[in-house]
Amino acid sequence: MKLSTKSKITVFTLSFFVWILITAITDVQEIIAGLVVALFVSLVAGKILFKSGRSIIASKAPYFLLYLLVLFWEMLKANLNVVMIVVNPYLPIKPGFIRIKSKLKEDASLTVLANSITLTPGTLTVDIDKDEGFLYIHWINVKAFEVDKCTELIGDRFESILRRFMR
Repeated sequence: MKLSTKSKITVFTLSFFVWILITAITDVQEIIAGLVVALFVSLVAGKILFKSGRSIIASKAPYFLLYLLVLFWEMLKANLNVVMIVVNPYLPIKPGFIRIKSKLKEDASLTVLANSITLTPGTLTVDIDKDEGFLYIHWINVKAFEVDKCTELIGDRFESILRRFMR
C-alpha cells in the first residue's frame, strides 16, 4: 500500500472517531455527515500525516502531551490568580501592555503561542509582529516592562516546548 493511501486511511479513521466523540449521535444522518466530513478531511489533509514510514503524530505525541500539561497547569495558576484579584478588590494590580520576543518563525507556531497566552486568564495577545518576532500582550498585573523579563515570565513557558513540537 502506498504511503499516501495509508496516511489518508489513518486520517479518515481518526477524523471519524473524533466526529463520533464530539457529537451526540441520534440518527443515521449524523453518521453519514460524519463519514462525509471525515472523507473530505482525509482527501484534503490526508497526505500530511505520514511523510516517511513514521507518523508525524507518533513522533510528536510526547511533546504534544507535555505541551497540554504545561498549558493546563498555566491556565490553572492564572485562573487562581484572577480569582484572587476578583475576590479581593483591594489587591493592587497594574494592568498594561508589554511585549515579548519570540524565536518562532512559522505562522502556525506563532498562532499557537499567541492563543496559549490568551487562554491563560490575565493575559491577552493583541498583536504579532512576525518580522521582528514580537508579541504584544495586555497583562492584568504587569510584573516587569523589560522585554527579556516579560519573555521569561510569559512566553518561555510555552515556547521551549513549541520549538520541538511545531518543527
